[in-house]
Parts: sequence; structure tokens; C-alpha cells
Amino acid sequence: MTKTHLIATSEICKYHEVEYTFIHSLAEAGLLHITVVNQTPYITESDLQKLERMIRMHHELEINIAGIEAISHLLQRIEQMQEEMRLLRNSFQA
Repeated sequence: MTKTHLIATSEICKYHEVEYTFIHSLAEAGLLHITVVNQTPYITESDLQKLERMIRMHHELEINIAGIEAISHLLQRIEQMQEEMRLLRNSFQA
């Protein structure tokens, strides 16, 4: 069993200069998962890269939560299609 590393959302908010409501809105949209331990919200280390990408979209490109949700869905779909193509290529080469 692997140990999941948690990062306090308060630290992320300080470091990236974002409001907790932004992170909470992303979680409500289903874009990341918040874990609460002793009344302190955390995200997993595995979600950190995804969250940082969404923060950059919001800050640098001024994209709102709905736009980030749409973009994330499209990126996820592209990754799925690339994986399907990789599997098809491998099955034809075998």
C-alpha cells in the first residue's frame, strides 16, 4: 500500500496567491479532490500538478471555473484518445 502525501490547501493558497474559494470551486466541479483531516483541507500530491495547471489557466489566461472544467474535460479526452491510438499501434505491430 502506498502512502498518500497530503498538502494543506492553506499552503497552496499562500504560495500561489489564490483564494481557498477557488480551490473549493474546483473541487465542487469535480476537478480535484479535497481531503479534510482534523478540520484542515488538503489535496493529494498527485493532484498538485493538475491544480497548478488550473491556477495558471485562471491567472495567466483569465479563464473562469466553467472554462477550466471544459478545458480539463477536453484534455482528458485527448489523453484517452492518445492511449487508444498507442494500444492500436501496438496491437498492429505484434
